Amino acid sequence: MSAIEPRGAVHAFFMQRAVELARRGWYTTRPNPRVGCVITQANVVRGEGWHERAGEGHAEVRALEDARARGNDPKGATVYVTLEPCSHRGRTPPCTEALIEAGVARVVVGAQDPNPSVDGRGIAVLREAGIEVTTGVMAQTCAALNAGFNQRMARGRPRVRVKLAMSLDGRTAAADGSSQWITGEAARDDVHRLRAEAGAVLVGRGTLVADDPALNVRLPGDWAQPLRVVIDSDLAMGADARMLGLDGATLVATACKDANRRATLEAAGAEILDVARGERGLDLEYVLSALGGREINDVLVEAGPTLAGALTRAGLVDEFVIYVAPMLIGNAGRALMALPGVLALADAPALIFDNVEPVGADLKITARPAPSQPD
Repeated sequence: MSAIEPRGAVHAFFMQRAVELARRGWYTTRPNPRVGCVITQANVVRGEGWHERAGEGHAEVRALEDARARGNDPKGATVYVTLEPCSHRGRTPPCTEALIEAGVARVVVGAQDPNPSVDGRGIAVLREAGIEVTTGVMAQTCAALNAGFNQRMARGRPRVRVKLAMSLDGRTAAADGSSQWITGEAARDDVHRLRAEAGAVLVGRGTLVADDPALNVRLPGDWAQPLRVVIDSDLAMGADARMLGLDGATLVATACKDANRRATLEAAGAEILDVARGERGLDLEYVLSALGGREINDVLVEAGPTLAGALTRAGLVDEFVIYVAPMLIGNAGRALMALPGVLALADAPALIFDNVEPVGADLKITARPAPSQPD
């Protein structure tokens, strides 16, 4: 065994603890990334911290405060942090500045920050200050903490997760249109957790008419509500829609210029987003880019077969979350997704299963689009 291997194991051990700390901010940090930090001296934890919410102290600052509160001087310490320390002044001062002033000896970084304001600059600043920096420790695990944030920084749009619920034979509603409830209570609670993770929940006009959904988080406790987004080309949404009477904001994306309809919805509390109409409906890519501009990291789509199919055909879906109920509805029921261009198996979008797990009496399947093959 080389001398490097034991040190790598120590790094992984403390980085795993930093990951666990970062997860404590799973539902609360948006639009900021989830970050955890551990400070050690002689391989003993001297301080810990995580980022709890935007505008408050970052993980490194919290860990330094914790170390000092325990009576530990962080000078000469090793700092484990899941994301590259920021080097710019935003809502809070730069974390690199706090680490340098504290006199830490080394910083072990999990994932590099894709934010153009950081993206390697934090590491460079620390090294210029004489601090030893080790990078790439559990990089994939650390990056996975912030999949939506990473995508927004790299591509300018949020991560899109399409949630679907179906019977074992792939139907989302019975022949009479009834769909509540295909899945059980445990699966429905799980969907509320997905909403709590998301910065926005998106539906189409069809779902709005069929279900009059609330699209809010209804778990015990005090939750920040996601932005509710409705795709409504002709602005047919009524001012009496249930979501307009709830806490939180509603954004209606439309191509309609009717002044009366717009004024009615705005008076009921909705905000209107003007979107160009294309051959297949509204420009969905523009809608997502607009949400990225609002610092939305993750969008949960709770749509019917038409909008889910349109997003899939446009290549805008990053992950599918499909709940499968142990029932058979039959071929008269509504299909899971409208994909009119799929006429042969060669036309079918290929997926990769990431996870399958039971949720109550149902199954939860998480899958993502397979990488396209070169021609």
